[in-house]
Amino acid sequence: MEPLVEVLNVAGVRGTVAATVHAGDPWGLRLFRISAAAFHAVTAGTAWLRMPGQAAVRLMPGDVVLLPRGSEHGLAGDPDGPLEPFDHAASKRALAAGGRLDVGPRPVRTTILCASYRHDPAISTPLFTLLPEVVHMPAGSPGLGLLPDTVRLLSAELAERGVAGATVLDRLVDVLLIQLLRAWLRTEPTTPSASWLRALNDPTIAAVLTAMHSDPARTWTLTSLADHVAVSRATLARRFPALVGETPAAYLTRWRMDLAARRLRDTDDPIDSIARAVGYTSEYAFSRAFSRDRSLPPGRYRARSREGPVGGPPSAQVASVPPA
Repeated sequence: MEPLVEVLNVAGVRGTVAATVHAGDPWGLRLFRISAAAFHAVTAGTAWLRMPGQAAVRLMPGDVVLLPRGSEHGLAGDPDGPLEPFDHAASKRALAAGGRLDVGPRPVRTTILCASYRHDPAISTPLFTLLPEVVHMPAGSPGLGLLPDTVRLLSAELAERGVAGATVLDRLVDVLLIQLLRAWLRTEPTTPSASWLRALNDPTIAAVLTAMHSDPARTWTLTSLADHVAVSRATLARRFPALVGETPAAYLTRWRMDLAARRLRDTDDPIDSIARAVGYTSEYAFSRAFSRDRSLPPGRYRARSREGPVGGPPSAQVASVPPA
């Protein structure tokens, strides 16, 4: 299983269309910080993305923008005009009535699809926090792959909403996220921080991550992983932490705890079977590892999670998306 697909699935990352903004000049919207990743696709006309303390960025037709931390921002018809607070109640009414949110006077000059991506706070393997505060993919950028085609498909679906239109839009938004992450990885980001996401650009380390995700219960060691990808143990011991930011053992343990936390919360599977499924030969050893990671033994974690949301390890619970 590809690591990116696994993380998206286990973390329950799902896109939801909030509204389609139909704007006529002059117009301006202020979108306050949310506990999700915000996404915008300009399907017609132009707009300005305005971030506090930063220069405004002009968005052209076909441009897509992801704000992984849901940062406060503005969308407007000009770079410095007034901004009105985004009306979430009006957005919900618009979505129920077909998704169109009219802003400013007619005629409409700009249309923007606005969506958000939410995730499971119990999963500690980071994704959105590994990205810059703003990921902007201009329509004409090299390496976009099929991203422009999906944006055009979104535009067509918005123009002719058929049966199950809202479901189609949500699925397309999910596809857009994967395509956007692919495009971002192709740009070879210059930030020096190591992460499992950045390491997907390295064929050897990507193969190691894929092996661990494909069979998390296997007794992986540095030697067996090195043999699996046909490199020396010393090479893997040096290269994996340099690219991922942690050892293979630390990465695997964290991923196993994420898998276990989700099963403890969502199923009634016996704890010993969950322990075996994530690579522990005894319930005792699993309980110790899980308690270290989540600050609760498995049984209490299961009970607490049935009472209300339980996040990841303590270091991850203060952020909207768990940090590395």
